[in-house]
Amino acid sequence: MIDYETYCHIRQLAVEQNLSVSQIAAQTGRDERTVSRWIKQERYRPRRGARRPSKLDIYKDQIAGWLERHSYSAAQILQRLRQQGYTGGYSIVKEHVRKVRPVGRPAYLTLAFAPGECIQVDWGCAGNVQVGSTTRRLSFLCLVLCHSRMLYVEFALSERLESFLHCLKNGLQYFGGSPERLMVDNMKTAVLSHRPGEAAVIHPRLLDMAAHYGFGVTAHSPRRPNQKGRVENAVGYVKKNFLAGLDLAEWAIIDGMEQTAPRDAETETVTVTDPERLDDWSRRFLRLRVE
Repeated sequence: MIDYETYCHIRQLAVEQNLSVSQIAAQTGRDERTVSRWIKQERYRPRRGARRPSKLDIYKDQIAGWLERHSYSAAQILQRLRQQGYTGGYSIVKEHVRKVRPVGRPAYLTLAFAPGECIQVDWGCAGNVQVGSTTRRLSFLCLVLCHSRMLYVEFALSERLESFLHCLKNGLQYFGGSPERLMVDNMKTAVLSHRPGEAAVIHPRLLDMAAHYGFGVTAHSPRRPNQKGRVENAVGYVKKNFLAGLDLAEWAIIDGMEQTAPRDAETETVTVTDPERLDDWSRRFLRLRVE
């Protein structure tokens, strides 16, 4: 085996100076067969050394089983191996444990809500629709009762503050009351700022509405998608089970989907609701303050 510098020297003598194999062998002091083999190689390929057997090989399956059951440290693994007759060193055990340790999954608390305690809300995108001679983005707002997971959906041509508050009011009217608190995503129409570790600054217009209807407002922690799982699942449900395969090329189609649904020309919204009513058990826990 030759090093990279010698390989470059041999290739230079052969390609640039056009020397023969015997001449190159005489100049470099290498065997002619070695010179001949490396002349044919267009790139330098170092020889891969054969892997030597390790004292740890016979214990690797056992180590994997231990780590699947519990997150043992390398020192603890070494103690167990000593009891099995392992005579090798600690460094090789530590390196192997680092490579094969299962990747830890972040742990999340399961969020539970009492009836009427909370509503989660978020926007979803339904693509684009034709409105007259222009194309507009079509959005929909989902409101989910966190306990029963009952869903309210309203379509809009804007996610501006006026549209958001209008859709939210319609949702509360449909549910027949307001919850103890409203959980919002960190959308600009609801949250002015929310730095990690600090309380969210809620939009004053939303706080005014919350004071009128008697509910509190909390924002999901930044980069914590587990806290808004119910409404994200609802957005996905609408896309997969309602919008998929549905031709909504024009706003007029959506406007005529539910003849009895409340609509507002100023905020350009139309409501599509589940015809089922709230059960009496859930309704008792809602503050009936929607006017």
